[in-house]
Amino acid sequence: MNRLVNSTSPYLLQHANNPVNWYPWGKEALDKAKAENKLILVSIGYSACHWCHVMEHESFEDEAVAAVMNEYFVCIKVDREERPDVDQIYMSAVQLMSGRGGWPLNCICLPDQRPIYGGTYFRKNDWTSLLFNLADFYKQKPEEAEDYAVRLTEGIQKYESIEFVVAQAQYSKTDLQAIVNNWKRYFDKQEGGTGNAPKFPMPNNWQALMRYGYLMKDDEIAEQVKLTLHKTAFGGIYDHVGGGFARYSVDGRWHVPHFEKMLYDNAQLISLYAEAYTWQPDELYKQIVDEIITFSTSELMSPEYGFYSALDADSEGKEGKFYIFTKNEIEEILGVEAGLFSIYYNITENGNWEEEESNVLFRKDSDEDLAAKLGLPVHELLAKIAASRQKVFDARGVRVRPGLDNKILASWNGLMLKGLSDAYRTFNKPEYLELALNNAGFILNNLLGQNGRLSRVYCATSSPDKPVAFLDDYANIVDGLIALYEVTFNEHWLQQAKSLADTAIAHYYDEAKGIFFFTADDDEQLIARKSEIMDGVIPASNSVMARVLKKLGLLFDNESYIEVSAQLLRNVMPQLAKYGSAYSNWVMLLLDEVFGINEIAITGAGAETFRKEMENNYIPNKIMLGGNTGSLPLLQDKFGASTQIFICKDKTCGLPAHNPADAIKEVEARFYN
Repeated sequence: MNRLVNSTSPYLLQHANNPVNWYPWGKEALDKAKAENKLILVSIGYSACHWCHVMEHESFEDEAVAAVMNEYFVCIKVDREERPDVDQIYMSAVQLMSGRGGWPLNCICLPDQRPIYGGTYFRKNDWTSLLFNLADFYKQKPEEAEDYAVRLTEGIQKYESIEFVVAQAQYSKTDLQAIVNNWKRYFDKQEGGTGNAPKFPMPNNWQALMRYGYLMKDDEIAEQVKLTLHKTAFGGIYDHVGGGFARYSVDGRWHVPHFEKMLYDNAQLISLYAEAYTWQPDELYKQIVDEIITFSTSELMSPEYGFYSALDADSEGKEGKFYIFTKNEIEEILGVEAGLFSIYYNITENGNWEEEESNVLFRKDSDEDLAAKLGLPVHELLAKIAASRQKVFDARGVRVRPGLDNKILASWNGLMLKGLSDAYRTFNKPEYLELALNNAGFILNNLLGQNGRLSRVYCATSSPDKPVAFLDDYANIVDGLIALYEVTFNEHWLQQAKSLADTAIAHYYDEAKGIFFFTADDDEQLIARKSEIMDGVIPASNSVMARVLKKLGLLFDNESYIEVSAQLLRNVMPQLAKYGSAYSNWVMLLLDEVFGINEIAITGAGAETFRKEMENNYIPNKIMLGGNTGSLPLLQDKFGASTQIFICKDKTCGLPAHNPADAIKEVEARFYN
């Protein structure tokens, strides 16, 4: 065993028996590289990553390859989910060198951590040859290696950086149109989503476009959002037997998934489909939300109500083996019902993907269309499919399950807290709220130290008072706590959100640059202190902070929060029109700036009843506050003998409405005409 044997990361533990003399990232390895003047080999991945497993099996388990690595390099393994700060730096390096990135991520660095070469997956022979060449290059031409390291490190430090913008901008619908007109050139109008292959769900993209389509009254955008939501939910990227989405599809039709299931995707997709149901009610959206939550609670939730990180793509060393079926297997499970099930999910004798006779389940037709083709009442079709699906689920349950990454990450639990709160907001199911409350309790009891600082990773045996946490941990938990306040009107959650936001500002915000760093001012100093600005499969921590500070500024009447949010948007605004999909969370902030935010205050004994009724109406640009009592500035002098709804904007409130219908009329009159 190597030095990874004492790690808590499932990914590092996967490599603990490699013949490679792996070290975890830390002082021991970094000091060794300097003392012995050896190149550092930084290899980064995560436990559910299929190609990480492939490279491990081909190269890192090979004695001959390991001998080369051990002879010439200090080899460091990094779990990108535990140390996204390290991953950011070396991903930037590889993207600068090759124009692309991914995992496994392999970077060769000088003894002081500055990179000189990098890439992603390498075949065994290519990997060995590369290692020999780089070791020889460093020995024979150290000056050239130094020169390259200098230039590459300068690029890393400038990568994803922005200028401080002083002038206060005036935003308009024209700005929004410019962003979206460029963005929609990349739409796939046949299969939904953008581009060809691979296809990622990108929930934040479609949430932003949903809001844009509604607020801008753009039917073309609205139709693209609906197409994408349906195609994604019908595709093989969705687990039709057990619920939950895979990370992406390898093809352009959402058909063949890369089978790993990540908490962060599914958490955000709960929010997306829940909001879509309020926007344009569709039973499919409701079904998807419920099935993702069922999957997440049964397969990703710890006994303490924290959520684990991921399920592996592989089982029994084979990608997707847990999820795929031959037609014969379906017939053995279902008997006479197999024919209908096979039609519904497009299961064929020859198979529908790369492995002979194997099938990835997916849908083509709506229930109504298929029922009409088959001459069945819709309710009968659905009842038969539900019964068959349960039998297939039970049969699948005895298979060898994919590996579980049981890390509990603060950031991703914040996303899940928001997803559960959004689901309750839309569907009013008490079990969703109970899950959200339990998850919030877990976060605050186990990830928040006495000193008010977060820990990124939950560990039952250590105190969170010696934290390693990053900006995304603070941003996403604050976002989740605000969402929980808005569906409970319990100010405890909001005060916790405010406290965490204050901590983030104190330790991560650079007032001179008007941007948040990803790492705290008292964290380990790496070769660059980066800022996360571009939205990806998870929104950038700066964009989340910008949006939550805007909300907190309104809720607490705190101008300093609003100014930090405004400064962030000013700085990023010049980038937005270039590539909208990489700034979708910023686009939602811009929508709020252009259309204003409806501050909806509901006071009195019937506040909860009125809140639920108000939530049945799609108002994407709003914050909700209220209750029977409350200390927030906007609630002062608004408690009377009856339940009232106040619609406010820019510190000005209209006359109170005494029922939700009148309040909605006021919203429409003031904001949408």
